[in-house]
Amino acid sequence: MPNNEPGSVGEVKSGDVLHLTRAASVQFLRPIFVRVIRLPDWVTYDGWLWIEGYELGPKGEAVVRRSLFVQKAGLIWQAPPAPAAGPTARRQVRRGPVRVG
Repeated sequence: MPNNEPGSVGEVKSGDVLHLTRAASVQFLRPIFVRVIRLPDWVTYDGWLWIEGYELGPKGEAVVRRSLFVQKAGLIWQAPPAPAAGPTARRQVRRGPVRVG
């Protein structure tokens, strides 16, 4: 994972979680977190790239899929969120005899 500061340009790959602020693009007046799905091979200006990914909600859940045009130098990598707790083990509940009336 690249340095966690804006301006530390690294290689973006699928699965990365990025914090996008105004350093990445003026469109992020309200910063967002994005999990990268893929990097489309679209023509861009030098220092910019297209990212397809899911915007993440406050609990780290995917909220909406987005295509974003960002400056590489403004990307901030985040540690992936901790995996959610696994399903709770189910226990059989013992019940008394069933009475038929």
